[in-house]
Amino acid sequence: MTVTLSPLQIDCDFDSGNIQVLDANDPRLVRLAIRPDTNSGHFQWFHFKVSGLTLGQTHRFSLDNAHESSYKNAWDGYHAVASYDQQNWFRVPSSFDGKALAFDFTAEQPEAWFAYFEPYPRARHNQLIERALKIPGVELLASGRSVQGRDIPLLRASKGAGAKRKLWLIAQQHPGEHMAEWFMEGVIDCLEGNDATLQRLLAEADLYLIPNMNPDGAFLGHLRTNFKGKDLNRAWQDASVELSPEVFFAQSQMKLHGVDAFIDVHGDEEIPHVFTAACEGNPGYTPRIARLEEQFRSTLCSVTKDFQTVHGYTRDQPGQANMTLACNAVGQTYDCLSLTLEMPFKDHDDNPDARCGWSGARSKALAGAVLETLESMVKDLR
Repeated sequence: MTVTLSPLQIDCDFDSGNIQVLDANDPRLVRLAIRPDTNSGHFQWFHFKVSGLTLGQTHRFSLDNAHESSYKNAWDGYHAVASYDQQNWFRVPSSFDGKALAFDFTAEQPEAWFAYFEPYPRARHNQLIERALKIPGVELLASGRSVQGRDIPLLRASKGAGAKRKLWLIAQQHPGEHMAEWFMEGVIDCLEGNDATLQRLLAEADLYLIPNMNPDGAFLGHLRTNFKGKDLNRAWQDASVELSPEVFFAQSQMKLHGVDAFIDVHGDEEIPHVFTAACEGNPGYTPRIARLEEQFRSTLCSVTKDFQTVHGYTRDQPGQANMTLACNAVGQTYDCLSLTLEMPFKDHDDNPDARCGWSGARSKALAGAVLETLESMVKDLR
């Protein structure tokens, strides 16, 4: 008996949505493409909803332009995420044949969402800021504006005493790296919990937090750039109100308040590990900064098995740093510990999770380990 399947409805007209339908005539094989960032050729992030799935039927989805994406080598070993309720996300076995990324999905419900990583919605961001501002000692210190006019809140967590260290954490300069704001939610959770470690940290330091540096790009379903097509993590030498107001705002606030340590939270498409990149190529790099970097890495390794130091980026040669990057620019300007923290889109191969891979929950948990690490070394920062 031949079973005629109903046509599928595929939608990405929502927060962080991104897909283009090439051919959905056969529900058994749907051909799709990822849409590039606005005003930029970058693309990799996808997020779409499928309605009309046939229960028990296996539907195949093919992202035909995966081989042309910004990080085409990242698809090897990668598995897409799916959800029936936009709350619980799980990995779908996926394959890359050198051209298309494809995954088979046997439907248990009539509609499902698929994404490159567990999305962090703008509505949840707004709720996070509201929740943070109810925590004693947390204030909205300033608010910037993105190109399209979305708020960029700068939060400060403080116990109010003077002469404290100033620790900055910013996230999601690259908008498709949603694990970065999940990490920042983990920071807010720790502030809310106010355990002994956090109390000791806030006795010595104020926390300056920008949970989402690129709200336009995140909302529009971009991978890498803001609405103007600017890679914010390549704008720290030439930030402008016109092209990169997001970075201009952060730099202005840093100049006003000072920086004693800086962590820029990201996700890496290719490397299936959690790791840091640092400032060894900066012209102002000193043995003191090198010791602080090593102290941070070794301590974080001792705190969580989700961090490691074997895998990561190739170290810059002395004097060869890319000074347009936030990590290098801030480290050089403020002579401070300055790190890029990278989490994977895939899984952490040293500590794998077959169902979820690297996830929002694991990103949140990593935040607690980072704060514990900063607490242990806060008195050594200067």
